[in-house]
Amino acid sequence: MKKKILLLSLLTIPGLFIGQIAQAVCPVCTVAIVACVGLSRWFGVDDSISGIWIGGLIVSMIAWTLTWLNKKNIKFLFKKILVTIAFYLLTIVPLYYTNIMGHPLNKIWGVDKILVGIIVGTIVILLAIGTHNLLKKNNQGKSYFPYQKVALPLLFLIIISLIFHFTIGCPK
Repeated sequence: MKKKILLLSLLTIPGLFIGQIAQAVCPVCTVAIVACVGLSRWFGVDDSISGIWIGGLIVSMIAWTLTWLNKKNIKFLFKKILVTIAFYLLTIVPLYYTNIMGHPLNKIWGVDKILVGIIVGTIVILLAIGTHNLLKKNNQGKSYFPYQKVALPLLFLIIISLIFHFTIGCPK
């Protein structure tokens, strides 16, 4: 396990110095999701937990894209629905066709673990955003602490990941 962590660190640390800001509309994001799911499998992370974070990422990418479209004054019919469907399809379809999703023995509650995680991650992120907005509303439109908008979704994702780890993903 220590070798895996060392390898992951060696692979990611250089990216902190040479990385660029991610673009919201980018096919590389989908490939990165597939790669991260593969890495998480290599590290022994349960697919339902990986799916939770994928769901959170999808919601974030949808929000970034809709904000970008609005800033560019790009309007079209059913914009929110079409962008949402596009991001979920651009994520789930490659996972299915690379055989990361869809294995009959990788299910929980009769549904693929990654898909369950994506659904749960999506719901959790939406709850976190709603909580942030409610807290701001109750505090005259201001956050209670710096980076509250970032901290709450991360905290919610960590909590649900821990719940899944200790109830579903933890080896018996």
